[in-house]
Amino acid sequence: MKNKKVFNLIILDESGSMESVKSFIISGFNELVQSVRNVKKDFPEQEHFVSLITFNGKGIKTILDNISADYLGQINDTVYRPDSMTPLFDAIGDSVNKLKRITDGQDNFNVLVTILTDGLENASKEYSGNDIKKLIENLRDRGWTFTYIGTDHDIDKVADSISINNKMSFAKTEEGIHEMFACENKARKAFYSAVREFSEEDVRDFDFFKKHFK
Repeated sequence: MKNKKVFNLIILDESGSMESVKSFIISGFNELVQSVRNVKKDFPEQEHFVSLITFNGKGIKTILDNISADYLGQINDTVYRPDSMTPLFDAIGDSVNKLKRITDGQDNFNVLVTILTDGLENASKEYSGNDIKKLIENLRDRGWTFTYIGTDHDIDKVADSISINNKMSFAKTEEGIHEMFACENKARKAFYSAVREFSEEDVRDFDFFKKHFK
């Protein structure tokens, strides 16, 4: 039997307001990378791929482009350099549609999309909030899972407006970011367990994130 493919797409805010917590975000992301690299120990039947997209008003950058978990490396402050504004919708639209093109025609896979931001949309040119809402709803119907993690804005309102049910807010402090990544890691492992036990459609509706994302 072929291994189940799991595509992990992480969309990370790199706008100027993230500068004050840059080092904590880098450290937390690198811990997340390590947990994905170690996933084979617990889930040898799964084949994991990771994409990391960062975004600000200067552009949307692909840091990791659907890389096998076996070859993941860490990021540092030369890679992650917060600046400018927050084109959140363009970052979601570009990266999700790119991954959709990769997965179209494939079977036996799951997708987990994680969006992490500290501010409201204020710079997108290609996609509107309604465009993103329709895109997410369409892909959720295909078994994709989306999570929204945010701070310094109304997390519930933004997530609800683009049809994301799995959401978590965090304090924009060293302790708050550490707790957020610990919670995200716990929920991510629960997702991988659900991938093992359930079909793509069942994973979509599984409510384990409600236990971890508050």
